[in-house]
Amino acid sequence: MSLKLYYDDDANLFHLESRKVAVVGYGSQGHAHALNLRDSGVDVAVALPAESRSRARAEAEGLTCMTAAEAAEWADVVMMLVPEEKHREIFENDLLPHMKAGKALAVAHGFSVHFGEINPPAEIDVFMIAPKGPGHTVRREYVNGSGVPALVAVHQNASGNALDIALAYAKAIGGTRAGVIETTFREETETDLFGEQAVLCGGVTRLVQNAFETLTDAGYSPAMAYFECLHELKLITDLMWEGGLANMRFSVSNTAEYGDYVSGPRVVDENVKKHMQEVLQDIQDGRFAENWIAEYRAGSKNLHKLRDENAKHPIEEIGKELRSKVRFPQSKKLVQDSEKGAAV
Repeated sequence: MSLKLYYDDDANLFHLESRKVAVVGYGSQGHAHALNLRDSGVDVAVALPAESRSRARAEAEGLTCMTAAEAAEWADVVMMLVPEEKHREIFENDLLPHMKAGKALAVAHGFSVHFGEINPPAEIDVFMIAPKGPGHTVRREYVNGSGVPALVAVHQNASGNALDIALAYAKAIGGTRAGVIETTFREETETDLFGEQAVLCGGVTRLVQNAFETLTDAGYSPAMAYFECLHELKLITDLMWEGGLANMRFSVSNTAEYGDYVSGPRVVDENVKKHMQEVLQDIQDGRFAENWIAEYRAGSKNLHKLRDENAKHPIEEIGKELRSKVRFPQSKKLVQDSEKGAAV
């Protein structure tokens, strides 16, 4: 599949000029979307429960607040920016009665639509704008005149203009300044879940904890294990983020690079890849989504238990102590482009 990218010139705010937008939620993404939309000249309101503590914060920013039901009746475009496990309850109780022909439902992650947690009526547009960064970054980059790359996907195109409306929304929050990649709800949802579980969260945390335990079990100090297995991880990930795996390998010592090639495959071997394929299969066939929603609706007892257990891991104890005593430098660009290609 060829890569389709959209930039500022491909999007027109005209498609939002006559439309009112409601942002449901005022957390990390919610506050960024609402403020960026407002600053782009869009008629926007924030949907929050009457008792929400976030109302005061949103109103202090000059935003109008409504309940979700009020916002759904008022708005032409409703963007859901609350956790996906809460989508069904809010959608069915507050939004659905007001989602009539000509309106649009938007999400920043395809989970609830792709796995059938919510079933929008056929006569409305359904699209996704998913910034590839946390909300504070979405807001900061917009204010600085830049933007965070985003994904766009259309699930239902009832109006015939769903993609145009979605791109206008992306432009209004700054996404088209950086580039917006076209995808599908299925692709975004399944790759996002897999990345979180196999690498970004599940994979990395297990790798770090196991490496820490390997060193401390062998008699090395927890402080040294923390620095080598967790603290320096940021240096490596920053280098990879900045210019890929080759950029990281260029920047580390020859000894580290050689160890990467010969020892990495011993740790992350074909058995790990096989387990990754099993994780992906659970995501693709909906088992993970089913289990997570069941866990949430049962009160998230296992989640809280696992959270508490992992918070007591020795790596957390030594990390807290070190971070309170050691001054860590602020990150800047680690490798200048002019340095690449220089002799090692």
